[in-house]
Amino acid sequence: MTLTEPTLAPPMAPSTVDMAQIFAAHVERAARIDALRPGNKDRLFDGLMAAGITHVTVTFDGAGDSGQIESIGAWSGETAIDFPAAEIEYAALTWDDPEVEMRQLSLEDVVEQLAYDFLSDTHGGWENNDGAYGEFCFDAAARCIHLEFNERFTSSELYTHDF
Repeated sequence: MTLTEPTLAPPMAPSTVDMAQIFAAHVERAARIDALRPGNKDRLFDGLMAAGITHVTVTFDGAGDSGQIESIGAWSGETAIDFPAAEIEYAALTWDDPEVEMRQLSLEDVVEQLAYDFLSDTHGGWENNDGAYGEFCFDAAARCIHLEFNERFTSSELYTHDF
């Protein structure tokens, strides 16, 4: 029998990544994004009211690591109407620039963006595994957004018997 020297590589040098700094930057960015949301909602509701839109419905569905908005409908009372071509300002942060970017988006695009943002904020991963589906209602007159969220899951029950 011959003894051999171990072939393991020497231990890695300690990481120079400051995870506390990364987490703090993430928390600060999330707070900045949250601070932009009330202004974006106000501009959206003002634009919807000016266009005669009383409410907007947004349906979504996702599963198997894929999810999307299925439909966006604008309503004036009980009558479905088309979104106007009007654009409004939408405040956003980009990953590579700390400054707020003001974008010109259609009313429909702002609705879609806010719906995805709220899904991510409240039910991150809604599109994964068995997924989820539901509907938003953007009520322009009440200036509120209501979400009905249905989460899917697989269930398993074990029964044992001794005879």
